[in-house]
Amino acid sequence: MRVSRSQAAENRETVINVASRLFRERGFDGIGLKDLMKGAGLTQGAFYKQFASKEDLEAQASRRAMESATHRWSAATAAKPEDPLGAVVAFYLSMDHRGEKMDGCPVVALGSDAARQGADVKASFEAGIREYLEMLGSWVGEADGEEAGGKPMAILSTMVGAVLLSRVVNDADLAQAFLDAATDQVREAVATRTA
Repeated sequence: MRVSRSQAAENRETVINVASRLFRERGFDGIGLKDLMKGAGLTQGAFYKQFASKEDLEAQASRRAMESATHRWSAATAAKPEDPLGAVVAFYLSMDHRGEKMDGCPVVALGSDAARQGADVKASFEAGIREYLEMLGSWVGEADGEEAGGKPMAILSTMVGAVLLSRVVNDADLAQAFLDAATDQVREAVATRTA
């Protein structure tokens, strides 16, 4: 049966959304096309009508995952506009975020995988990371996170590293300690700017 253009576009969006979550949970190599398409409710044959290759889907799904993550940052700041950095730190450096394998930060979930991928996947991550840095820079008084002293880069590195480390240990107390230490370091970094 022939699929309409609008249905094909909807199917493509579904596959990208499902892939962005499943890749974060299992890694790029941790799920095959058959299972990925099954997760989207489609057949494997439909994949090739939508994407040039699995790498094409990886780049699209990475872009979607990064967009989802920045939307979460924006939602956190909208809920607490008087302290946007504090709002992001509170949700990002939490045990809840630690447990969000499918919906958590794609840099944490896929960073090491992305480093081994092609230019398109890396470009998707780079665009999202630059957006993170821009947001952080605006909150700590550094307009351009790459050029203005590196405080946004240090904060992002601390946050990503803490969540990653918290996920690779079994001991919940140790995991919490990583998150708490990072929270303290971010607060200290911001306090030294205002002191």
